[in-house]
Amino acid sequence: MRQIVLDTETTGLDPSQGHKIIEIGCVELVDRKLTGNHYHQYINPQRDIDAEAMEVHGITNEFLADKPTFTAIADEFMAFVDGAQLVIHNAPFDIGFLDAELKALKQQRPMMADRCTILDTLVMARQKHPGQRNSLDALCKRYGVDNYQRDLHGALLDSEILADVYLYMTGGQTALLLSAESSSNDGENTDGQLQKLKRSGIVLPVIEPSADEMSLHEVKMQAIDKASGGNCVWLKP
Repeated sequence: MRQIVLDTETTGLDPSQGHKIIEIGCVELVDRKLTGNHYHQYINPQRDIDAEAMEVHGITNEFLADKPTFTAIADEFMAFVDGAQLVIHNAPFDIGFLDAELKALKQQRPMMADRCTILDTLVMARQKHPGQRNSLDALCKRYGVDNYQRDLHGALLDSEILADVYLYMTGGQTALLLSAESSSNDGENTDGQLQKLKRSGIVLPVIEPSADEMSLHEVKMQAIDKASGGNCVWLKP
């Protein structure tokens, strides 16, 4: 299955008020593996950016002055996402803006849902973690995804982070090229797969136990060993 993890940045909050897309960022997953293929484009909205939006993403009107319009990049973008499942956090926001941009084109185009299926990770997170905060930052903290570079929102960075969160949320580390099936199919060992993870930009958190935690662990293992008549498998060589 081909999936595209997608995010946008915009001039404001509501396309019905004339707000436009100023950045699109996408990363590709095939069979739950990052392929390294991505699409990233800044867009000249031909209007000013709201001050509140600029505080969120840091993109200025001056920076976008020489960038192409959505009309100029529409075919390339749609060719990249065509037929894929789009993975988006709070999908109605991004899809609403993309559909508004497509409707504004002189040549009539199908809407996003006509070309792609759509998976909303915010809906998924709310079902999985009811009553909890489910922003992208909150999910990064919950799943141990490194988002230290995210002082400002950016479409490509956010799509890369969301890809990590999505894989953790729907399958954990086994989804990140470490499955036995992947090894048998491509002949790579675990070290080779870990190298591929690094090239894909995924950072797996490493949490070292403290001395106190190791001491408590040893006490627990000894208790299990005693209760099992010396058959605690974790203490066997």
